[in-house]
Amino acid sequence: MDLGGAPPVFSASAELAGDHVHVTVTGEVDMATAGTMMQTALREPARQVTLDLRAVTFFDSAAIHAVVQLARRFPGALTVFPSRQVSRVLEISGLGGQDWLRPT
Repeated sequence: MDLGGAPPVFSASAELAGDHVHVTVTGEVDMATAGTMMQTALREPARQVTLDLRAVTFFDSAAIHAVVQLARRFPGALTVFPSRQVSRVLEISGLGGQDWLRPT
């Protein structure tokens, strides 16, 4: 059965290398999944976090809140690689100029 317009499945996985955790997120990050994204980033003891959101297709206020919480928890040690959609949402929300945000 072809669902055609089914949304991409959310996933968040982490890879730890020393004190650096690299979290890769795909699909929609919303109220139902933002907590999982954040917990995935916090699961391993790390001093530096890279959040790869280049495969994220939807990003809402709960997702913004999770990223801001991570930025507070890892000051100067968070790097976010956004998709175009994530960049647009962060720009609109006034967070487009944050030092943790890398250009797409």
